[in-house]
Amino acid sequence: MQKSYDEINAKLKSGQAVVVTAEEVIDLVQKQGIEETARTVDVVTTATFAPMCSSGAFLNFGHADPPIRMTEVTLNQVPAYAGIAAVDAYIGATELSRVQGMAYGGAHVIQDLVDGKEVELVAKAYATDCYPRTEIRSTISKDCLNQAYLFNPRNAYQNYAAATNSSDRTLHTYMGTLQPNCGNVTYQTAGELSPLLNDPYYRTIGIGTRIFLGGAQGFVAWEGTQHNPNQERGANGVPIGGAGSIAVIGDLKAMNSKFLQAAVFRGYGVTLLVGIGIPIPILDEEMLRYTAITNREIYTDLVDFGVGARQRPVLKRVNYAELRSGEIELAGRAVKTITFSSLTKARVIAQTLKAWLQQGQFMVEKPVQRLPLTVRQHHLRDADENEE
Repeated sequence: MQKSYDEINAKLKSGQAVVVTAEEVIDLVQKQGIEETARTVDVVTTATFAPMCSSGAFLNFGHADPPIRMTEVTLNQVPAYAGIAAVDAYIGATELSRVQGMAYGGAHVIQDLVDGKEVELVAKAYATDCYPRTEIRSTISKDCLNQAYLFNPRNAYQNYAAATNSSDRTLHTYMGTLQPNCGNVTYQTAGELSPLLNDPYYRTIGIGTRIFLGGAQGFVAWEGTQHNPNQERGANGVPIGGAGSIAVIGDLKAMNSKFLQAAVFRGYGVTLLVGIGIPIPILDEEMLRYTAITNREIYTDLVDFGVGARQRPVLKRVNYAELRSGEIELAGRAVKTITFSSLTKARVIAQTLKAWLQQGQFMVEKPVQRLPLTVRQHHLRDADENEE
């Protein structure tokens, strides 16, 4: 059994396509089997809503009179990168306020813009013949920006390690607060609903794929930074630990802060909670098998953040059914598990994307290029360190 993108899109346009979520397809396969489900189901929707620090937005402010070539920009006292052109800037989600520190950052500026709030712009520059102005103070909102688009270099990680802390002090990390003496375990993946876990070899998720991004339509722009398809994989092809990632782009003006929210991790900093949903066309039985993966079949390593090294010790290997149960066994005792990936929000995204597809508002897009399956990984070295 094989289907083409054109055949599936024709069914979507006519309202005849069968669309289910990655959780719903598991039950269908158990009841109907692979062959029958692959024949009847056309698209499976996947989703995640989680902290994605590698996020930000490009903004174009328009020209002032007299004009200025901005070299230093702050937005609500949060620095933005202005080394692009005269009146363009990139605001990174994790950049901190010069006044409020960790209480407010780039992610908050992005959410404020999405919510239609006014944001204070202060820009400085050196004078040139074509750009004589050296300073400007103004307010902006999404309605007065020429362009405002989210561009996130690394999102939707394909699996991720779980974390604990064997040291005798509390640690504040990007995996949340880790209690001493392995007092808790944290994780950040939506498991069987997560996009790249349902397409482990990137057959349908690639450059040009149309996605749900922050409540609007967006696209996969490129492989994400730190994309690592070389990660160890299970017999089912699913990577164990952080593997692939995607760079994504979309119109910030069309987004909704229900699916794009600023957050602060105590003692670590600011991040952006990003909602991503990706439809997976069921081209054949192989794609269906991938989308029918269950939490019991998805494993990750539990690593010890109590050791401050790039390669942290792995304490054990666990699956997502264990993590989602609320506790796991570690060194002979039960340890509480906590997730920073909202399954509730991910389910809303998967259902929303399902409705868009069923209503013909959203088509599946064939990638113009697949994500790489082999990438050499490099690590930053000290000046006097020999490369391994």
